[in-house]
Amino acid sequence: MHLRLDHIAISCTDLAQGAAAVESALGVSLAPGGRHALMSTHNRLLGCGDTYLEVIAPDADAPDPGRPRWFDLDRFTGPPRLTNWIAATDDLDAALAEAPPGTGIATDLTRGDLSWRMAIPPDGRLPFGDAFPALIQWNGNAHPTGRLPDSGLRLVRLEIAHPDAEALAAILTRMIPDPRIEVSPGAVKAMRATYRTDSGERSIDG
Repeated sequence: MHLRLDHIAISCTDLAQGAAAVESALGVSLAPGGRHALMSTHNRLLGCGDTYLEVIAPDADAPDPGRPRWFDLDRFTGPPRLTNWIAATDDLDAALAEAPPGTGIATDLTRGDLSWRMAIPPDGRLPFGDAFPALIQWNGNAHPTGRLPDSGLRLVRLEIAHPDAEALAAILTRMIPDPRIEVSPGAVKAMRATYRTDSGERSIDG
């Protein structure tokens, strides 16, 4: 089963601060996003052609979700940074059968007219220390890239460094054969998303 790179997630403790950091790094303006009632989070978005970028933070105006938030946001500290990436599938159940243990439980979600299923880890943490992607299945034809203003940015590379790079690369090569995804050995998990812009390449690190 082949999946496709869907979007990149930038985590932050404060959404306005996160949006400002990304806008400064990439030289573009983010579009409004929305709220996720199940997770008590909210986001801002950026259309990047066949992918998009999401800046996400806990929603201080929402009640406690009573469960760990996705992307391990309950334990997130420090400045805004790239923490996660998301891969799309047309069959979430089949993808989960091939994914590493702990990838998550298929959960139905909606926001406005957007409807999707997402694998949410019970503890908020994805395999390989969050280097493995979150898995999503969009229902119908509605997708954020179809309604977001096109920023003109295009993802060039998603670099992932990891202590167990060989095992991670083997799974990703099999499930998500995207040449933009580069896995290399590293003492700790680290990520970088590089985008082509009108002023050259710009990156966001994690």
